[in-house]
Amino acid sequence: MQEIKAQVSDMTAEMLNPEGYFGYFHYAEKKGYSGVGIYTKVQPDAIIEGLGNSNLGHAHGMADIDSEGRYIEAQFGNLSVVSLYLPSGSSGEERQAFKFNVMERFMPQLQALKQSGRDVVICGDWNIAHKEADLKNWKGNRKNSGFLPEERAWMTTLFDEVGWVDVYRRLYPDTTDACYTWWSNRGQAWAKNVGWRIDYQIATPELASRAHAASVYKDERFSDHAPLIVDYVF
Repeated sequence: MQEIKAQVSDMTAEMLNPEGYFGYFHYAEKKGYSGVGIYTKVQPDAIIEGLGNSNLGHAHGMADIDSEGRYIEAQFGNLSVVSLYLPSGSSGEERQAFKFNVMERFMPQLQALKQSGRDVVICGDWNIAHKEADLKNWKGNRKNSGFLPEERAWMTTLFDEVGWVDVYRRLYPDTTDACYTWWSNRGQAWAKNVGWRIDYQIATPELASRAHAASVYKDERFSDHAPLIVDYVF
């Protein structure tokens, strides 16, 4: 879960641990803002809350990112499941600059995580549509946050150079309209399916090869995002 917008004091016992699940969260310091979480039926061996608590050797100087509650990792043996919420830059130049800064500092950790020997899947809102097939109105958004050339190039580096796998695209390389995970609340974006694919499961190659089906759940509408579901075979 991403952008939970809750503090510890907001969480009821049922929210923390719904029946049959264990819940883990990284809250933002600012009230009603950001925050990520993981619900799991299996109790993890370890929880890493925030990028600054990572043991990958690139974690110094992450306090400003971690204060916004953007990263939580659950470890199960050699498997890591991460909930990630990358910043949006759509509110203005200051936040776009912060987004670029976070991307720059996050990349060495993504490289280290890829090289750690662990099976890793990073689930969440990356706030970037990678290619033209990933949003309806790509021509009109080439100068907008979320589809800027620099953002798209960063994603390409992540896949083509660092070696992470875009799991949905591995399964469905040519899908367009069915791939969207976010729709603006303005106008008729949801009704007309004028969407963006900005939520991803990005995995290490061995784990990605175990994915056999993926879908975007649209039977109910929870927010401006829809859940991305991927089934892996073990």
